[in-house]
Amino acid sequence: MEKKRMNSLVKWTLILFVLASIILNIVLIGIHSSRAPKCSAQRVHPLRRKHDERSAVFVDLSREEYLQVQQFMLKQNNLEISTNQISKPSDNFLFLIDLSVPKKADVLAYLDRNGAKPTREATVVVFYGAKGYIKEYVVGPLPNPTYVNDVTMERYHAELPISARTVTIGEYNLLFQFLGDVFSKLGKIMKESFDMGPDKQLNAFEQMPRGVRTGDRKTWISFFRDMSGMYIHPVGFEVLVDHQSVNASEWKVEKLLYNGHYFDSIDALKDKYDKDLVKKIVYKESPDYGSLKPRNKPLQVGPQLFNAEGKRYSVSNNHVVYMDWSFAFGLSALTGMRVFDVRFNDERIVYELSVQEAMSVYGSVTPGMILTKFLDSSIGIGRFAHELVRGVDCPYEASYVDTYRYIDVPKPVRFRNSICIFEHNMGQPLRRHFSDFFHHSYGGMVNSALVFRTITAIGNYDYIWDFIFYQSGSVEAKVHATGYISSSYLVDGALRHGHQVAEKVLGNIHTHFINFKVDLDVLGVKNFFQTKDMEYVNVSLPWMPDHYAMVPQLVEKQLKTEKEAALRYDTKTPRYLHISSNKTNRWGHQRSYRLQVFSFTGDHLPESQAEERAMSWARYKVAITKHKDGEQTSSSLYSQNDIWSPAVDFSKYIEDNESIEDEDLVAWVTTGFLHIPHSEDIPNTVTVGNGGGVLLRPHNYFDMDPSIHSADSVYLSPGSEDSCDSNRMACLAQETCSPVLEPFTYEGFDGVMKFEDWV
Repeated sequence: MEKKRMNSLVKWTLILFVLASIILNIVLIGIHSSRAPKCSAQRVHPLRRKHDERSAVFVDLSREEYLQVQQFMLKQNNLEISTNQISKPSDNFLFLIDLSVPKKADVLAYLDRNGAKPTREATVVVFYGAKGYIKEYVVGPLPNPTYVNDVTMERYHAELPISARTVTIGEYNLLFQFLGDVFSKLGKIMKESFDMGPDKQLNAFEQMPRGVRTGDRKTWISFFRDMSGMYIHPVGFEVLVDHQSVNASEWKVEKLLYNGHYFDSIDALKDKYDKDLVKKIVYKESPDYGSLKPRNKPLQVGPQLFNAEGKRYSVSNNHVVYMDWSFAFGLSALTGMRVFDVRFNDERIVYELSVQEAMSVYGSVTPGMILTKFLDSSIGIGRFAHELVRGVDCPYEASYVDTYRYIDVPKPVRFRNSICIFEHNMGQPLRRHFSDFFHHSYGGMVNSALVFRTITAIGNYDYIWDFIFYQSGSVEAKVHATGYISSSYLVDGALRHGHQVAEKVLGNIHTHFINFKVDLDVLGVKNFFQTKDMEYVNVSLPWMPDHYAMVPQLVEKQLKTEKEAALRYDTKTPRYLHISSNKTNRWGHQRSYRLQVFSFTGDHLPESQAEERAMSWARYKVAITKHKDGEQTSSSLYSQNDIWSPAVDFSKYIEDNESIEDEDLVAWVTTGFLHIPHSEDIPNTVTVGNGGGVLLRPHNYFDMDPSIHSADSVYLSPGSEDSCDSNRMACLAQETCSPVLEPFTYEGFDGVMKFEDWV
């Protein structure tokens, strides 16, 4: 009986406990629900613009189009193109397929005057190793091509020698095999100095350009420890390889550098080493200071950006609409990010805004860096736009876009999430004012802007490319550099060219020059180039004629020719540079857009240097030229490896000195920064302070600031502080919610060529 009574008590206790738990959970859910209501499914700000399907005239080639062009070219028996998946230098190799951007006049006729849709075509680059030259072709129409035209002479007015070609994966494969033979002949030195053996390798990094004159293909290759951030682990060993011949059996070692001393041959180095006639490098294990693994366990996630009431922009194919903006976009394998047909309130502001070139000039006493001048478009800037990491490279809730490329591959490659687009609070008000005397009030507006971004990792450096669209009608093109510095082994005299950043490691001084193409169309294609600045003038005061004061005065000029408008890096430049129309605003001033360049790098390579012609665009902070379809880019695929006789010499765009009055104008803008590496560049260079760009700002283009019409404006007056009518912030606390996020994924390593695939 007592046992039954105990069982009944336990049963009722359990029932009461379960009921109490259910009630408590209901209360907690209710409290949580009141604090974090579900997000509204309705857009507060519906899209103001519609997508334009005609933007497809600028869209990058699709995977299917790449394959169609590839197969069409391989079927042209007269072209004798090899079908080898990994080429040899002696092969006739289909290196590149990319969109051939149609002529501007044809596009404008199609977009603005209901003209015929321009023919869709592709550019194809073939390296004819067996014949000793390079050819460029145009293939079309797409889809289903029927013709191939040789356009090499039309584009470059000269033949392209095979020595101007980019080093392909196939050539790298042979170079690594060649270096393996060098290592095997120096086995004792490699083991004692670098602990190198069958299970331990050294990594290679190459100097560019490859020689000192046209036709050279002689590369100094520096070696680094096989560690994280290998670029900051030099070992003090470099080899000059002559690989000019397309027949790898004819390649040879011309020089070697070991611990700061030069040797004419492998045998000479071995002989001096064995006889103790050279100061030996004794292997010492190095700490892993180049690793980017966290030194401390992450404890919490930092602030995140999310769209409380849905995204206020839309992406459809290659077209974006955002508030009053719309534009088409693309990603060139060679030059990288670009946008076309940029419109504000349906008026075209920019026809083309694009990256053109990224160039660095290095200083050193060792050969791997002493001649180095990198011209990244010759390797491919857009080629190295890999998958972006959600929540780090871009906000977690950004829109991500895949791209396809065909460059030095057997088939087109998909790069998942290699472009991101997001609206971003820039961290400060776009404008504001607090009235603390008369008419007490506050008026302000958050600076929310749309960011179009990709990031390219070219060797050691990572460049973050942003085009930013502001609600004030401004567009910004900017770049930030991060990644690893290039370094060399510390030897006597090296500190004239940088700072020591680790044991026996010199961070080499270098410049970063970035070139943008800005094809502004201000109310049409008939524009002018104007400058504005100020000067002090001695003015007699009207009410005191015998008293004078120095007063700032506006100075305006119109520059009339291309030479006049080529503003050199070493001269004082007017602070206001304008592309203007002949139309005026309400107050009678010419409607214009200003080019505001920030962070100019400074010293350009002297023009007396033979290599300078390949980077002659960097002579100018800004250069204005008349638009020509034959002057599409400021650099070329061939500049790096034929730097002494470049296929594109930008200075020739200016030599003909054409009129730029009432013409279709293009601005070529150079920005960047000087980098003197320092200990804080270890392990990684940060983006803070390492960048530059150009801002395109309306100047008398509108009758007033167009952002005054934005629904983002906030206005407060005494007694109306909590009203939602002119202040959405007042209701935010009642409507906030947590976003529902996609699971984190990353597939960026899937398409990366691994070292073991090369050898």
